[in-house]
Amino acid sequence: MMKYKTQQGFSLITAIFLLVVLAGLGALMMTFFTAQQQGSAIDVLGSRAYQAARAGVEWSAFQITQSGVTGGAFATACQTGAASSAVPLPGALSEFSVNVQCSAASAVEGASNIWVYNIAATASGVNGATPGSADYVEREIQAAIWNQGIAASHVILWK
Repeated sequence: MMKYKTQQGFSLITAIFLLVVLAGLGALMMTFFTAQQQGSAIDVLGSRAYQAARAGVEWSAFQITQSGVTGGAFATACQTGAASSAVPLPGALSEFSVNVQCSAASAVEGASNIWVYNIAATASGVNGATPGSADYVEREIQAAIWNQGIAASHVILWK
């Protein structure tokens, strides 16, 4: 009879130990899951920021290569010195702040005057996020555009 009395309650201790271990494993798995979801969300925001920066480069290329666009004001500003412009974007990209910076240099080739524009478009922040916050992303795309009149324009992108 003494043998059975000393073993009472042993299964209760085992059950509590298993519950604590399983709860710890569950909490650890939730931590990993949350980190994975946050990483995926930042990846999506990074891709959207890249597209917003690319839209800024395309906007500036259109402004430079189309002489009738508001009198060529952006191209003229680039030619007279460094120019900077904020580009408002519609739709899903509207939450990004896009800034386009431009500078230009000219060269004479034969009878033609060739302008080379260096453009840097930077898309940053999501809904006003600041650097260092958890949801802040920034992407920059640089491009060179040379223009020998409207008929001959070329764009080279690089990062």
